[in-house]
Amino acid sequence: MDGRDLVRSVISVGSGGATQGLRTVRAAWRRRRTDAAGLPRRGAERARVPGPVLGVEPGPGGGVIKFTRSELQVSVAANGSLFWGWDGAGPLPSHALSGGCPEPDPRAVLEPDKDGGWRIVAERLTVAVSRHGAIEVRTPGGVTLRRDLPPRWWESAEGGAARWMQRSEVAADARFFGLGGRAAGARLRDGTYRLWNTDPGRALVPGDDPLHITMPVQLVVSDAGTHLVFHDNPWDGAVTLGEGEEGAGSGHDRLGTCRLRMEGGPLRCWVLVGTPARVLHAWSALTGAPALPPAWALGHHHGRSDFGGEQEVRRIVGGYQERDLPLGAVHLDVDHHEARRVFTVDRERFPKLPVLADELRRDGIRLVSVVDPAVAAAPGVAVHDSGAAEDVFLRDGGGKPVEAPARPGRSVFPDFTDPRVRRWWGRLYEERLAQGFAGFRHDMNEPTSFAAFGENTLPRSARHFLEGTGGDHREAHNVYALGMARAGYEGLRELAPGERPFVLSRSGWAGMQRYGGAWSGGVATGWPGLRASLSLVMGLGLSGVPYSGADVGGSDGRPSPELYLRWFQLGAYLPLFRTHAGPRAGRREPWEFGDDVLAHARVALAERRRLLPYFMTLAHLARRTGAPYVRPLWWGAAEDRALRDCEDAFLLGDCLLVAPVLGPGADRRAVRLPRGRWYDTATGRAYEGPAQVLVDAPLSRIPVLARAGAVVPVRGDDGVLELEVWAPARGRTGGGLVVADAGDGWDEPEIERYVTRWEGRRLVVERESDGGPGEPLHRVRLRGLGAG
Repeated sequence: MDGRDLVRSVISVGSGGATQGLRTVRAAWRRRRTDAAGLPRRGAERARVPGPVLGVEPGPGGGVIKFTRSELQVSVAANGSLFWGWDGAGPLPSHALSGGCPEPDPRAVLEPDKDGGWRIVAERLTVAVSRHGAIEVRTPGGVTLRRDLPPRWWESAEGGAARWMQRSEVAADARFFGLGGRAAGARLRDGTYRLWNTDPGRALVPGDDPLHITMPVQLVVSDAGTHLVFHDNPWDGAVTLGEGEEGAGSGHDRLGTCRLRMEGGPLRCWVLVGTPARVLHAWSALTGAPALPPAWALGHHHGRSDFGGEQEVRRIVGGYQERDLPLGAVHLDVDHHEARRVFTVDRERFPKLPVLADELRRDGIRLVSVVDPAVAAAPGVAVHDSGAAEDVFLRDGGGKPVEAPARPGRSVFPDFTDPRVRRWWGRLYEERLAQGFAGFRHDMNEPTSFAAFGENTLPRSARHFLEGTGGDHREAHNVYALGMARAGYEGLRELAPGERPFVLSRSGWAGMQRYGGAWSGGVATGWPGLRASLSLVMGLGLSGVPYSGADVGGSDGRPSPELYLRWFQLGAYLPLFRTHAGPRAGRREPWEFGDDVLAHARVALAERRRLLPYFMTLAHLARRTGAPYVRPLWWGAAEDRALRDCEDAFLLGDCLLVAPVLGPGADRRAVRLPRGRWYDTATGRAYEGPAQVLVDAPLSRIPVLARAGAVVPVRGDDGVLELEVWAPARGRTGGGLVVADAGDGWDEPEIERYVTRWEGRRLVVERESDGGPGEPLHRVRLRGLGAG
């Protein structure tokens, strides 16, 4: 905790009520005293730079370059990924990596470069290290993608972790994306972005930073190419970005810049180079394949913070059924817990929860439970007593249990960086499964609490196991939710081995996609909140988390009917489609906003159900390739500068372009199209890209365009999978991928590949196979034939 946290605590006395505010101030002072006693004083600091080069030790894929005051390990893997680490930092151990490190490229060797430097020449990139420690990454053609200048460390005379700074330069035309979930926009403009998972303390708006999921993962896109850079360090830090500017006429370019400051931890980095698709594929291979959701999780979810009891849940579900509105899941929040205590049930409000869950499951609806990490520090409570007996809760430097205020009151927290503790936590989900829950939403897991918004709940001096290396909360904070997600996912795999776990996490870090998806947390009700929800999903997808979404309508007020409907229409095309109301936000059921909104929401829900086979295909492709469901318009044309600056539309897979309405009063909107022919799916009208076109956007729908030649798997009127084929332009071909999924389980279904082409005046749809072209395995419905 620092002074800023204390100020926020004092402010909360006025904003959160006297009792809560005083609890917050007391907790803040306790954390301050604990950290003062448990953390080393920084004292005077001494700056250090690498100094001039002394020599090298060749190794697999590269080697070690020695400088007078540091050394640099650098290597290129067989898949083209680059790793470098200073001061002896290797790629392991790592919270982000999955399955160890990729094999080094045996053909990549260190060789002398000009001016006393060294270089590695590989198939996909060239790495040059200057005599003073600058690292330059170039394309095979010699064009510079990024240049990392010699780093600088500040070492405390009192000992402890050294702070460091890394400055980098990229092309003048480069654009920055990623860094986890950021509300300001998918494209990260000039500014400073903190790397410290944080609950903003209120419903978030575009200017809020940091938020729940921060990652030191940048995707940098320029004319020269795309590259992903990941500084594998979970400590508190900040990234300051500055976009470049190209000179006019004979003027000089101003390069794009990045300055990364970290409060400790290793200075090590991965760089992945290629097309956006190749880069995300390599990232998935490095950090783990995204978890595959069960089919029901791709339907519509509904939740409230205050259902109040079983009868209200039945009433809401009955409202959906009476109005013929598809519903896939109902989320129960902390109101179903006894005294807000995790892994308990309020028997007065939910006396027969397993019976309710069974009734809903027979209707195709699953129950999802909220799960917080905080455990009530109350002897006699089963979870607390079990954890205390197995010594799973965090302790401070003096060996005392760390306590902090959270939703159940005075609470203790498991150490999710310890495999033994994760196994203990994973076994607790047996109680949830017995109650009939099929999915789980991890909340408040930055970790934070209602009594301490805007700061981390735990003292930074709290001790963690950290997979055996030992350390404190300064290093563990950002990976705390990652460990919690892993504990839940692995526990569910053991408890229900035939089912795919469904785990949503509000917070997380690099690699969290291995265990499930994410949702945005509370977004402010308003048009800026609607825009922020799209930015969050886009940013997470480009950071390697393909399944995410934001709550329709926002969480802190009652949206207007128009805002609710436009948000609902956007949500129908995002991976996680969930309506949810906060404790004072009113209802979010479609029928609460009038007959017109209900009619239009029914259309959006029906379209989501129709597209479920396509969403399932995208889920399988995300698992196999790392490609997000929601992709920026430049995904297949990163060299198109106009597309790089477009943030108000997106590609849903390769086949569809979705242009949501993000402001009030619109009945038409401009849409920028990538190259090729695109069909308005509502009117059938064809447009030619690249271009910016004006399309109708009546209140009844948002513009959705299909790529010419696309093969889209959809659910037919009889519930059977069919292929919706959009005619390619004359003289062109098209195609698409289909994965016919069973809905659950671990069988790996075949990827069906389809090709569309013209034979004279006849449109042919064929399935590709090892034995040659074949007939489609599903019914075919042709669209766009009248466009010429």
